[in-house]
This record gives sequence, C-alpha cells and structure tokens, in this order.
Amino acid sequence: MKTKKRRWTPRWKNVPEVAGTYVILIAVCFIFFFPVLWLVLASFSSSGSIYDFDGFFPAGYSLLTYQKLFTDTQMYDYPSWLRNTLFVSVFSCALSTLLVILTAYTMSRFRFRMRKPLMKTTLILSMFPSFMGMTAVYLIMINFNLINNLWSLILVYSAGAPMGYLVQKGYFDTISNTIYEAARIDGASNPQVFTRITLPISKPILVYTALTSFAWPWSDFILPNMLLKNRDLWTVAVGLTHLGETEFSRFAAGAIFIAVPIVILYFSLSRFLITGVSEGAVKE
Repeated sequence: MKTKKRRWTPRWKNVPEVAGTYVILIAVCFIFFFPVLWLVLASFSSSGSIYDFDGFFPAGYSLLTYQKLFTDTQMYDYPSWLRNTLFVSVFSCALSTLLVILTAYTMSRFRFRMRKPLMKTTLILSMFPSFMGMTAVYLIMINFNLINNLWSLILVYSAGAPMGYLVQKGYFDTISNTIYEAARIDGASNPQVFTRITLPISKPILVYTALTSFAWPWSDFILPNMLLKNRDLWTVAVGLTHLGETEFSRFAAGAIFIAVPIVILYFSLSRFLITGVSEGAVKE
C-alpha cells in the first residue's frame, strides 16, 4: 500500500505571515509597555511637577524623588501608608484564603439541601459590581463605630471573599473521590481528610487564592477612601491620590514602588497560578 507523501512547502512562503505576527506582537507590547516606561521615567523627574516635562518625558532626572518618598514625611507619610497597606493586605489575605478554601471545599464535597440555591444565589450576586453596596457598607461601619479603623477594611475584604469560590470549587472537583473514600475507610474524619489529604495536594489553588486575596486590598482605592478619614490611617492608594500637582514624580515613584512586590510575586508564583486557574476552570 502506497503512502501519500507530504508536499514540502518552501519556508519563504511563511515569511510574510511570521513577519506580520511579529509586527503585531511588537506593536501590542509597545502599546502596553509605553505607559509603564513613561511612569518609571516620570518617577525620576528632578523638578517633580508634571508641567515641567519636555514633551512626554521629564526635562531632567534625579534620584532625590525616591529619597524624599521615605524621608520627607511631614505632609505625605508614605512609610506609614505602606505599613497600613501591608497590615490590611496580610490579614485580609489570611482570612480571605481560609474562608474561600473552606467555602469551596464544602460546596465541592458535601451535599445538602440548600447547596444548589446557594450556588445560584452567589453566582447571580457576583454579577453585580461590588461598589453597588458601598452605601450599605458605609452605614454598617458607622453603626458599629468602625470608621477610621483598619480592621473594618479587613472585615469587609474577608467577608466578601467567599463569593468568589467557584474557581477553587472547580479545582476541588478535579480531585478523585477515591482518595477520600480510601481515607474514610482508614477511619479519617472530615477535618483530617481536609487538612491531611486535600490541602497538601491543593498547593496551586492555595497559592492562587492567597495571591489574589493579597493583591486586591494591596491596590484597592474605593473602600479605603470611603472608610479611612484620618491621614495617619491612609493606605498607599488613598495617600497617593492626595498628592499635589507639583508632586507628580513622588506619585509615580510611590506607584512604582507599590507595584514591584506584586510583580515579583506574580512572576515567582506564575507556575502555581497557571496550574490553579487551568485546573479550576474545567471540571473533569
């Protein structure tokens, strides 16, 4: 039986297609990279004001902006804002991760009467933007005397986190049920199954949940701006928006500095993020 030979296509015929692809990719990269480059260069502006720029870029460059960012704290206490942001983000991350993982595990492994209605309700509520409930949140915080309190931010972030449990649930759905059956035959209780079996094999989704739970309060502006009126309790996002027009280089330096930890975390934990999202998005 004769086999058909594959026709050889000269490489030069693919050159226009490959060249066009690279041109488009380079153009897209430039569009996304140019604002970042502009912000980085603006953070080194020697004048500090956006009105002294020579076109798009500063007329002169200096490292004094980053020095002033941490030393000149009489009016703009960036180190204090950074500590407040770190405090809120760390505790929100810990509580949110715990609540989301417990919610997702319960919805994935247990069957109870209100399971389906709860899943449908949370799915519908998640379609509405979070800022729609800001007025209600503000009134609740006033009644509980939690205005100008960093713990009020932690409570709100943590309380709303379990609404986004669907990705984590999808990951737990991919774990074979035979593992749990074997553990129960050996006499393991539900807490033991969760802590000794589920958590050790769920590292990707744990990392994904912790990182997203940390990134949200780290960069959020709306909620801290609404609940924190005291200048000493501001987070970085709120504090930077109150800088004057002549302090644009300090604004850019503060924005770059607050973005660096998140970028490093995303790059260092990218393999866990990809695994967690891909396995949590598709149910086998």
